[in-house]
Amino acid sequence: MATFPGLRTPAFVRALPPRPRLPILDAYLLREVAAPFGFALAAFFLFWFANIFVLAADYLVNKGAPVFLVLRFLLFRVPQATPMAFPFACLFGTLLGFGRLMADNEITALRTSGIPFVRIIRLPLLAGAAIAIAAFMVNENVAPVATDLSTRSFYQILYKSQTLPIEPNIFRADPATGDMFYIQSVSSDGRSMSNVMIYQPDRSSPFVQILTAKAARIDGGEIVLDHAVRTQIKADGQIGAVDVEAREVRLSLPMGDNGQNFLSSAFNDTYTMNTKRLSQDIAFRKQTGQGGTDLAARELTLGSKYAYPFASFIAVIIAVPLAVRFGKNGRTLGIVLSIVLLVIYYGMVALAGAFGRNGSIDPYVAAWLPNVIMGAAGGILIWREDR
Repeated sequence: MATFPGLRTPAFVRALPPRPRLPILDAYLLREVAAPFGFALAAFFLFWFANIFVLAADYLVNKGAPVFLVLRFLLFRVPQATPMAFPFACLFGTLLGFGRLMADNEITALRTSGIPFVRIIRLPLLAGAAIAIAAFMVNENVAPVATDLSTRSFYQILYKSQTLPIEPNIFRADPATGDMFYIQSVSSDGRSMSNVMIYQPDRSSPFVQILTAKAARIDGGEIVLDHAVRTQIKADGQIGAVDVEAREVRLSLPMGDNGQNFLSSAFNDTYTMNTKRLSQDIAFRKQTGQGGTDLAARELTLGSKYAYPFASFIAVIIAVPLAVRFGKNGRTLGIVLSIVLLVIYYGMVALAGAFGRNGSIDPYVAAWLPNVIMGAAGGILIWREDR
């Protein structure tokens, strides 16, 4: 407690607790790695942006697309690079940061003073794990929404319209119920539909039911059928009954979608689905016997949604011992090693993915195999360096 004399009413001020701070060693190491990490991350996103701009330049220059739409298309496409950008930045930042420390004999001085090698690399490893979690969250929550907005902008550029043309003949499945939706066409308002058919497998009755309607609309999280015709089909294929509903028939949209997501091709593409949505889609395909290469490709994509962000942590594991071993040869070698390791990693990703899609190995194993190989190699190098 502290008192202030001279005041009529004594005032009491509680001493604030000290703010937690990183140990000096950890803060110093983090500063060394942070600058090249930030540079590599920005450079990767800039390269990605420039690569997409090359594709969009023709629409901007020769087809008179509005600059605002082109920029919106480009900016919203950038988050899609997150699973690749963060591992590269971790690899580049760690190699250059620790390479500089090794070139100036600072790592050697720390180890000579009795600080274990594992203690020196503790914070970079924790930072790599944190970045992996951040990359996963961005890829899970930001990238699907951004990609959908980018796709909508591209169609506005392509069709020179302020509204997004919606694809005809839409098929959507509901993994939770097994219902299959077919919509022949959607009006420009994005809500009114024509010639809708909903296939409902038997759940509480021995009949398969098919609902058809000439007109339907989206109302919140439901699809509303006007004067729907309900047809019941027996197990032998014979029609059991045909009823015309006097009132509206309301059904929930798949996976709690709103109308925009339900009618969006981007939100129903495997690369832009989040893990929950893709897991439900895979489960539905297994229940209905829809296997083959398409199912394997979806399982591979699901595994990659976890494996790619985790590669940020693997990058730190493999980069630290290599930086310590070759750091004295200069920063140029660190840059070269970053590129070589990235090529090797994505070469393994492509090779394992090919085996996963054709059924030679389990798709989930294929998605994680490059991480396991690189992580094991990095772990062995750290163990040898620590000895």
